[in-house]
Amino acid sequence: MLEITPAILIAESELSERFIRSPGPGGQNVNKVETAVQLRFDAARSPSLPEDVRQRLLRLAGRRADGEGVVTIEAHRFRTRERNREDARMRLAELIRQAAHRPKPRIATRPSRASKERRLESKRAQSIVKRRRTERPRED
Repeated sequence: MLEITPAILIAESELSERFIRSPGPGGQNVNKVETAVQLRFDAARSPSLPEDVRQRLLRLAGRRADGEGVVTIEAHRFRTRERNREDARMRLAELIRQAAHRPKPRIATRPSRASKERRLESKRAQSIVKRRRTERPRED
């Protein structure tokens, strides 16, 4: 079980891992050993996620989520499979934790009379500065 929050637990059966070769430069093992991990989580069909968390997760995942709602995370920061595997799981858990955080609703407000006055005054001052730049010096 991958524990995200006390209320959200993801079963191992919902995660699939595939080991691939790490990109980038390396030593003798870079073309032989598959140490990078590709962790896939089907968020669209997961029974572990509430609907609102699922929608926020897919929005947060961006291009890491495909059109079918599968979130893919690649980890190749470390040299061993185990560390990359743990890194991918931690990154997925953090992404889901962010999605589980419900954003505070915005309360519509109106600008105060004083703030409107300050804004208009600063616009007038800026206008004067720009107008003075274009004035030609007088030749007496």
